[in-house]
Amino acid sequence: MSEFHKDVVSADGVSSTPHRHGFDWWTSLGRVLASVEAVRDGRALYVLLAAFVGAGLALAAARASLGRQELNWAIGQGAAALFVAFYGAQAAGLLLMDRAMGQAPREVGDALEDALGIGHRTLLALLVMGLIGAGMAGLLLGLYWLCSLPGIGPWLFVVVVPVTVSVIGLMFTAGAAVVAPLTGPTVWAGASSWQTVRRIGRLIRGRLLQATVLAGALSVVTAVVGAAISLVVLLGGRVMAEASVWILGVDIPPQALMAGLLGQTVQVGAAAQVPARALNYISAATVGGGVVFAVALVLPTVVYLRGVCEIYLALSAGADDQADAR
Repeated sequence: MSEFHKDVVSADGVSSTPHRHGFDWWTSLGRVLASVEAVRDGRALYVLLAAFVGAGLALAAARASLGRQELNWAIGQGAAALFVAFYGAQAAGLLLMDRAMGQAPREVGDALEDALGIGHRTLLALLVMGLIGAGMAGLLLGLYWLCSLPGIGPWLFVVVVPVTVSVIGLMFTAGAAVVAPLTGPTVWAGASSWQTVRRIGRLIRGRLLQATVLAGALSVVTAVVGAAISLVVLLGGRVMAEASVWILGVDIPPQALMAGLLGQTVQVGAAAQVPARALNYISAATVGGGVVFAVALVLPTVVYLRGVCEIYLALSAGADDQADAR
């Protein structure tokens, strides 16, 4: 277990440490930076890659059905794509949470089974918090309506402006830094839907600043990983394309062999003018490049998922976890 993972795991699966005064910024930032190690987590990569491929195939089938005016099939296949992507991400999150908590990761089959059993908790928690947000938005609209009343309206608006600006700003910050990234990790740590809502609320009240900073740091880490992978793919792809055209002796633009690396397909406008041999190589390069594109997309995603697990454990350490366990 690394130095960033010397936490005590409570009975409900939540990491906790002895109470410390203040927030341990350096250790928390170190945990976020250590999320880069997730690129070596073969199980999580396998699950995410399979989920992305399955969702992509289902989405392609939905587009084909929509093109044939088969709306019912398109809706069903689109729903299947969302199902595969969501529960695949849940299974990968469980594997990554095991790593973040310093536990032996469960088997892939067990992770998929557990994801099917607890994935609904994330949706229910998000639904409840969405309803809470909608209620607060309704209250703010009520304040604006009161400001439209004659006489008292302009005087009330003096107070409403700073209140609404502050509340709306805090709501968006809480949604982006706590609710969206940490609802899943809270469930992966073993919380029920109601416990998730309570813990997210506690983090918003007591750890919003820390969550915002750590979420920003994770965004930078993920962006750097994505940029590095993109650079490697584009450089390697360009060399591959140039060398392939020269060695294979086919008269086609190198970009035609790089389309798959960018998640695109080659549109041949005048297929009759392109040799059949070149078309075969273009098709093969598109399929092979698509595999590279999928892997390049999965790597930053797995880093991000590991990062949000680390952020949740870092924010939950201390007295908040101990109070929740009681």
